[in-house]
Amino acid sequence: MSIADKVDNGPDQDGPKAGFSLPTLLHARTGKMTRELLLHPGRHGLGMTHETLDADTTTTAVCGYCATGCGLRMHLRDDEAVGLTPETVYPVNLGMACPKGWEALRVLDSDQRATAPLIRGPDGEMKSVTWDEALSVFTNRFKAIQSKHGNDSVAFLSTGQLPCEEMALLGALAKFGMNIKHGDGNTRQCMATAVTAYKESFGFDAPPYTYEDFEQSDCLVFVGSNPCIGHPIMWERVLRNRNHPEIIVIDPRRTETAMAATEHLQLKPKNDLALLYSITHHLISQDLIDETFVEAHTSGFERLREHVSFFKPESVSQYAGVSADQIRKTAEIIGTRKAVSLWWTMGVNQSYQGTRTAQAIINIALITGNIGRPGTGANSITGQCNAMGSRLWSNTTNLFGHHRFEDAGDRKKVADAVGIDVDEIPHEGSWSYDRIVEGIRNDEIKGLWVIATNPAHSWIDQEDVRGLLNKLDFLVVQDMYRTTETARHADLLLPAAGWGEKEGTFINSERRYGLLKKVRKAPGKALADFSIFRAIAQYWGVGPMFAKWDSPESVFRIMQNASRGTACDITGIDGYAHIDACGGIQWPWTESDASDGQQPSTHRRLFADGKFFHECGRARLMIDDVSPLPEPPDDSYPIMLLSGRGTVSQWHTQTRTSQSPMLRKLYPNEPYIEMNPQDADTIGVENGDPVRIQSRRGAAVASACVTPTVAKGQAFMPMHYEATNQLTLRHFDPHSRQPSYKDCAVRIERI
Repeated sequence: MSIADKVDNGPDQDGPKAGFSLPTLLHARTGKMTRELLLHPGRHGLGMTHETLDADTTTTAVCGYCATGCGLRMHLRDDEAVGLTPETVYPVNLGMACPKGWEALRVLDSDQRATAPLIRGPDGEMKSVTWDEALSVFTNRFKAIQSKHGNDSVAFLSTGQLPCEEMALLGALAKFGMNIKHGDGNTRQCMATAVTAYKESFGFDAPPYTYEDFEQSDCLVFVGSNPCIGHPIMWERVLRNRNHPEIIVIDPRRTETAMAATEHLQLKPKNDLALLYSITHHLISQDLIDETFVEAHTSGFERLREHVSFFKPESVSQYAGVSADQIRKTAEIIGTRKAVSLWWTMGVNQSYQGTRTAQAIINIALITGNIGRPGTGANSITGQCNAMGSRLWSNTTNLFGHHRFEDAGDRKKVADAVGIDVDEIPHEGSWSYDRIVEGIRNDEIKGLWVIATNPAHSWIDQEDVRGLLNKLDFLVVQDMYRTTETARHADLLLPAAGWGEKEGTFINSERRYGLLKKVRKAPGKALADFSIFRAIAQYWGVGPMFAKWDSPESVFRIMQNASRGTACDITGIDGYAHIDACGGIQWPWTESDASDGQQPSTHRRLFADGKFFHECGRARLMIDDVSPLPEPPDDSYPIMLLSGRGTVSQWHTQTRTSQSPMLRKLYPNEPYIEMNPQDADTIGVENGDPVRIQSRRGAAVASACVTPTVAKGQAFMPMHYEATNQLTLRHFDPHSRQPSYKDCAVRIERI
C-alpha cells in the first residue's frame, strides 16, 4: 500500500478526512491547531510538553540529523515554521521522532550562529566584513596559493550534512571550475567502509533494504550496532515486528540493544571478522546454506569454504571471548530462519579491518539466500543525514553520480550531462581524507576549505590535526555556527544557513530521496551553502559554466541526467513535487519504471531477481586474512578504549545538539568513561570519581561511570566529547581509508 493509499483510506490523526490528496494533506492543512506534544516519556525519558501552535498551514520536510530520514510536520505561520511534530503518514517514521528531531527548530535560534563573514586580522581577532570583501579574499588567497604551489595545493573537506544539490554544486565547482583536485567528505569517517564493501561484493554501492525489513524478519543480527541509541526510530520499527524474531547482537559492550537481544555475543574487541568467519564455517559444514542461490548468483564460494575451514568454533572461541557453543548456536539460528536480516553500523565501519568484516556479513547473507526478499539483507545503517547523497554526488573520490574519474566513457557521459567540456574533468579521483591531512603535514596542501564539518573535534588523534590546521597558509570554514572547534582556527569564516533554512534533497539509509524545505530565514547575513557556492563561482570567474545551476531543483535535474543508465538511476522522478507527494522515493526509479504512469511503491528492495551489478551478474564472496590489533593493551596501557554513540540526545560533535537547553538536560554535559567494576576497584575509583585517561597521543579527564556493561580490561567513552579524540590512534582500514576509532590502548588513573 502506498502512502497515498494510506491517506485516502482513512483520516489522519488530526487532519482532513478520506478523499484528500497527499499534496493537499502535506501543504494545505489549515485552521488553528492546539497540539499536545507528547515526547514519548516512556521511550526517551522526557516529560510531557504542552504547546499551542496557532499555525495556519503545515508542510512536511525530512529531518536533518541522522540518515533515518524521518518526516517532520512543520507548522507554519506566514510561511515560517513556529513548531513541528512527527509526520504520521511518512513511511519512514510513522508518527515517531527522537528528541533531536523534536528540537530541530530550536537549535536554529542559538546566539552562537554565524551571522556575518568574519576575517582574522593581524591581531588574531576575527572581524566582521561584507560578503564582497569575504569572497574577494577567498578568491585572491586561494588563487595565489595555486599560482605559487600548483592547483593541487588547495583542497576541500565536505560533509554528509549538505543536501545532494549543494554537494553536487560544490564538487562540480571545485573540480571542474576551480581546478581543485583533492576534496573528500566527513563521510570518510562513517561510511567509506560500507561503500567499499558493497562495491566489491555487489558491483555498486547498493544498500539493498527497506525499513519494512525491520518488521518482516524472523531473525535480526546487529553487528557493532546499537540502534536503540544510535537510530531509535529504526529500533521502534524493530519493536513493531510481530514475528517474535530472534535478535542477535555481536558487540563487546552490553549495549541497550544487547540488553533486548535473545542472544548477545560479547566478544573481545576486533575479533568480529574471525567470529563471522567461524559462523560461516559452521553454516557451510552443517549444510545450512542455500546451495541453489550460491550456485546461480555468487562467485568465489569454494575459495570461501577453504578460507573459513581454519576458523572452527573451538579455535576461535579461545581468543574471541565467545564460547564455541554460542558460535554454533548463532550459526544454526541464522541457517534455519526464513527471513534473516544482518545490520551493521560504526562498530564495523570504523575499524582497521572494517571492509572485510562488512563483507563477511555480506557473505553470510549471500550463502544463506537472505538477500532480495522481505525481511532479509546485508544492511549497512548510515550515519549522517545525507551520507548516502555524499556517496553519490559529492564528486570527490568518485566522479559525479558514482562514475569513475579514470574511465573515459564515464567522463564523457558526465560532461554531457553537466554541460561542460570533457577536458574540464580530472582523470583521477581525489586523495582520501587522511591523505589530505598528510598532505598538509608534507607541505603539499597549503590551503583548505572546510564546509559544514568539524575536523578539529572529530578527526582521529585530535591534537595532531589541530596543529596541522594551524600550519596552513589559509583556512576557510563555512558553517552555521561561529564557535565550532574548527572555526576557532579559521582565517575566514563564511556564515551558512542550516537545516530548515534552505531546500534540497537528502537520501536516507534505505536509498530514499526526501525533501528538505526552507521554513525559516537564515539569521543576519548567513546564506544557503548553495548561494555561497554560486557566488564563489562568479568571483572565481567561472559563473557562466554554472549558469544552468540556478536553483537546487535545476541541479536535481542535472543529477537525474547524470544518473541515467546507472544502478542509482532517478530519471523517472518528476521533480520535487513528486518526491513530496510520494513521501520520498527510493532509488532507482527510472523513466522506464515510470513510463506507464506507474508510481513508485513505498518500500522497494534491491536484488529480488538475484542479479547484481558486476558484469557477470553475480555477487562476489570476499575474504582476507585477519589482522592483529595495531595497538594492543600492555603493562603501560592496560585498558582497551572503545568509543561510539553516547545517548539518543547527542549527535556527533554536538555542534547543534549543544544549542538546545532541552537536549542538554538529557545527557551528561561533561565527559564520562564507562569502566568495569573490577578495573575501578583496582585503581580505587568509585562511580562519579574524576579520572585521567592517558594514551600515547594525549590525556583526557572524565568522570568514572562504573558499570558491568563493559568487560574487564575495556572502557568506553562517547565520541561526542572533545576529550575522546585526544586519545584515539591514527590508523585506517587499508581498503576504505576509514579511521579506526574503536580501539586504542590507555591507562586510567584516579585523580
